[in-house]
Amino acid sequence: MLDLAAIFTADPINIFYATGARNMSIYSMMGAVRFMLVVADGPVIVWEFAGSEHLLSGLDTIDDVRTAPGVTALSGPGYLDSIGPLAAEIADACDATPSSLTRVGVERVDHPVTDALRAAGITLASATDGFVAARRIKLPGEIELMDEAMERVRGAVAALRTQVVPGRSEIEVWAELHRHLIAHGGEYISTRLVQAGQRTFPYFHEAGTNVLQDGDLLCVDTDAIGYGGYAVDFSRTYLCGSSPATSAQRTLHSLALEQLRHNVALLGPGVSFEDLARKAWDVPARYAPYGYYCVAHGLGLSGEYPYVPIHDTDQPYPLDGQFEPGMVICVESYIGDADEGQGVKLEDQLLLTDTGVRRMSTSPFDSALT
Repeated sequence: MLDLAAIFTADPINIFYATGARNMSIYSMMGAVRFMLVVADGPVIVWEFAGSEHLLSGLDTIDDVRTAPGVTALSGPGYLDSIGPLAAEIADACDATPSSLTRVGVERVDHPVTDALRAAGITLASATDGFVAARRIKLPGEIELMDEAMERVRGAVAALRTQVVPGRSEIEVWAELHRHLIAHGGEYISTRLVQAGQRTFPYFHEAGTNVLQDGDLLCVDTDAIGYGGYAVDFSRTYLCGSSPATSAQRTLHSLALEQLRHNVALLGPGVSFEDLARKAWDVPARYAPYGYYCVAHGLGLSGEYPYVPIHDTDQPYPLDGQFEPGMVICVESYIGDADEGQGVKLEDQLLLTDTGVRRMSTSPFDSALT
């Protein structure tokens, strides 16, 4: 138990999770401009961006809609004058409940706000801990939304694949993923992980002006907020043009696919995070220095708990816990070769069930590489 009287957040993802209220999500990530207070045995209050209050009408998850004050320097030199009244509103809402707790979980606000909350008599804790725990297990309605989001992103990846042709730049290929996703009700893509040719090694190059050549590999990691606010995260690597894959390219893809399938086969309800990491596919020494930084991670409205670290035989494993039904897990694979100067990125998204695992990301692997 977190023993909190309330949770106060400016995180647009968590505001959406708790209430269904969505407004200017990406803009809201740039600073604290919208707020939510969830009081134990009390009201849910949302301070909405000025002029946007009507967007929350009809949401029965919210008891009180107020206009958000400007509490960061983005609002101009008088922003400090707005912070004390906001802290007083929060303290009043907590005092009006029968709870004797004075601890409030807080996240995503600048220190003048937390100073004002303490001055109002509130003891602060982390709100993020509560949201991490709540979002860990997906409800049936969430899983339905994630399946629908997956279908829309599958379509966007199929559209992207039509642009994997010589003469296109990485950003032109990446733009097709955006276009199709937005045109079919998706929301946004949170990374720029589309890279081709020599930029597939090492991993994490962002999409740029590099022009695809015949015979290039192209890696794509969706990292999409697909539908209803829910994320879709899988990776594929495609061959560009009409030239056949080289032996080295086939080897890289074969090893990456072997790593992915081996680690997916280890998943199941009741399997500990440490067991997955300890039994994970043993990356050959030639490729190990360039591998992915974790074995797997959770997914929901974004990348979520748990991030399962690679097992280090020289250190105690840093993450307790086990996989549970209702978790959505993404298993990662990257095999990069320094001598060849290229790599293959693969990833699948999976749902843990009562009896096993359901693969959600059914987009095919490139037959030209398998």
